[in-house]
Amino acid sequence: MIMASTGESIEPEDAYREEGEGGDAEIRASDQTNGWASSIHARPVSSSTAAAATPRSSLGSHSSLLAQSQSSSLLSWFGVAERVGFVAESKRLGKRRAARAWYRRKVYVVLAVIGLLACFLAMNWWMISQIQDSNHGMKYKFLRSNSSTLSIREELKNLGKVKKPQKTIYARLLAKAAHALAEGQNKREPRDLWEEPYILASAWRPCADQRDWEPTEKNNGYILVSANGGINQQRVAVCNAVAVSRLLNATLVVPKFLYSSVWRDISQFSDIYQEEHFINYLKPDIPIVKELPVELQSLDLEAIGSVVTDADIVKEAKPSFYLKFILPILHRNKVVHFVGFGNRLSSDPLPFQLQRLRCRCNFHALHFVPKIQEAGALLLQRMRHRTRYGELDPYLVGPFAQPKTKAKRGPSVKDSRYLALHLRFEIDMVAHSLCYFGGGEEEKRELEAYREIHFPGLTDLKKTTKVPSPAALRAEGLCPLMPEETVLMLAGLGFNRKTHIFLAGAHIYGGKSRLAILNSLYPNLVTKENLLSSSEIAPFMNFSSQLAALDFIACTAADVFAMTDSGSQLSSLVSGYRVYYGGGRMPTIRPNKRRLADIFLKNDTMEWKVFEGRVRKAVRQTKRIRSRPVGRSVYRYPRCKECMCLTE
Repeated sequence: MIMASTGESIEPEDAYREEGEGGDAEIRASDQTNGWASSIHARPVSSSTAAAATPRSSLGSHSSLLAQSQSSSLLSWFGVAERVGFVAESKRLGKRRAARAWYRRKVYVVLAVIGLLACFLAMNWWMISQIQDSNHGMKYKFLRSNSSTLSIREELKNLGKVKKPQKTIYARLLAKAAHALAEGQNKREPRDLWEEPYILASAWRPCADQRDWEPTEKNNGYILVSANGGINQQRVAVCNAVAVSRLLNATLVVPKFLYSSVWRDISQFSDIYQEEHFINYLKPDIPIVKELPVELQSLDLEAIGSVVTDADIVKEAKPSFYLKFILPILHRNKVVHFVGFGNRLSSDPLPFQLQRLRCRCNFHALHFVPKIQEAGALLLQRMRHRTRYGELDPYLVGPFAQPKTKAKRGPSVKDSRYLALHLRFEIDMVAHSLCYFGGGEEEKRELEAYREIHFPGLTDLKKTTKVPSPAALRAEGLCPLMPEETVLMLAGLGFNRKTHIFLAGAHIYGGKSRLAILNSLYPNLVTKENLLSSSEIAPFMNFSSQLAALDFIACTAADVFAMTDSGSQLSSLVSGYRVYYGGGRMPTIRPNKRRLADIFLKNDTMEWKVFEGRVRKAVRQTKRIRSRPVGRSVYRYPRCKECMCLTE
């Protein structure tokens, strides 16, 4: 019940709300205004009774009140309309204020983001500027004063003008590698970068020097060997010839080395290896002489059928082949001449002692001549920046391993480690691979002309057989790593920009321009030509095999050795030597080129952190310690019972 006697007025909102709730709305409003609410609500009265009981004056008064009520109602409606308009206007103003506040907040957020981005770019520019020459803009300072100072961008631009193979295939990744090396030159390298799984690796020790047989007294004749190829192929041929001589109970004549149109070296066995040591060390195994007896020197070996070439012997020939086909020639003519004699003796199956003899020849009987040992010792001392010597030095450089003067100890003298890198990217390797290296039509014409001269069989094969495309060969990991790919691998593995690198090999296809990127990212890169003075290297010039012997020493004694082609004979022999004498402390990086090819294929989209992770995972898996797989070379995998003994 509404108590009108209280005298409370109804707000316009309430009046507006009451409209439509009943037909007496206006009357209730008027009654409340004049104090009638109590009598109306006191008792209901019918219309006829009300008319009879009400006097005429009362009717007039009621009409006046009704008019006043209508006027009051009309005024109330004006107030309601005014109130409603005010509320609507207030709501519109509120929305405008909210919109302006939201827009203002949005502007502040955008300005804050722009400010943070500007700070980040400024910091990034400042960090890069610390290693750049401000006078020439974006040019990397090298750690050595005689190094180039071209920026990566400038180098790639210049290299693109070279007529030789193009160098910009991996421009994006190379720029990222340069940035990563610049930022991380003071960071610690990955923990296992310079290490091998020592516990497992150290369980193997050399024991090929142990003999369990007596020299044979029977002599079925003499074996001559003319080994072809470079120094590493010749070394394998010599060790195989020693094993075949024992198998056939024959006397070995000191091997001869054929002149190669590729290597162009007239060096003979005694120019590279100590001949007397070779003869005397293997005397308990086989008899070795320097030349044929006089009565056999006048024989026409080709006429009597005693000349056997590589074409006459299947690759990886088993011992049964020699017993069946070669031994009868010895019985008949007393001499057999093997011409070529590359990889012509199987790795398996082979009798235990015969396999051990091959290891004994490779790791114990072949010592370099003193002049090579002395020059090799100089290389090692200068790479290490002081006169200390390593674990393998005595086996490589003999008496020159011990320095003539004691090293000066002090805070300025540091034990410098170095990485040896065999970049197998000479033109013979490049041409034989049938791969493409970014040099366009000129590269294709140049390599095809080289094949026609040096690999005619390969040229004929291409004409008669459909060979895989260069892209397919690369995807299968059959292409040698380019210098660009090699430097990306090293940077991905985490080698610091300050790393000292010895580069083995010579005559890289594409010349110095092809090595510019490698020199840019790793300025402490040297070769034997850089380390030795002109007078020190002069005795070896024009003798590629003797120069290769110096590379062999520097690579084998390195703290870490990285190969770019696992099929290379130098890489195989070096890695095997490091396993045999390294005592589990001489890690070797053997990249899986198939996996790397898949990684490089995504170079246009891959971020550097992802690239690093994938490269490290691919290379880490090749560091696993395992014994020699069946059928694989003992020169490369000496961890087998014939060559090394496994300690418990």
